[in-house]
Amino acid sequence: MMKIGQLSRETGVSIRSLRYYEQKGLITPIRQTNGYREYSPLTVQTVETIKLYLNMGLSTEQIASFLTCVLQNKEAFCSQVMPIYRRKLEEIERQIVELNQMKANLIDRIGSLQEEITS
Repeated sequence: MMKIGQLSRETGVSIRSLRYYEQKGLITPIRQTNGYREYSPLTVQTVETIKLYLNMGLSTEQIASFLTCVLQNKEAFCSQVMPIYRRKLEEIERQIVELNQMKANLIDRIGSLQEEITS
């Protein structure tokens, strides 16, 4: 068993974030009579898995919907995962289109301003 500080050091995740994960039901400590949180060594793997999914842009709510499944099975066997991945990919592709349009607008505006300055 380990305390929250040790879990934080081992995973590189802040204590504040670990408490947030607990609040969202992603990790569950054992509460001691003095109120301290103690975590199983398996929680390190859970937190690493959460970090992976957060780095893919998924929300804690999305992660919570399939985390138990992927921790117990191979990811491919969790039917909840693929629809979430597809929706996230579509969202990212829309954002890329929007960002490219913003970029084009800025390039045009910069060009217009530079023409005014030089004329």
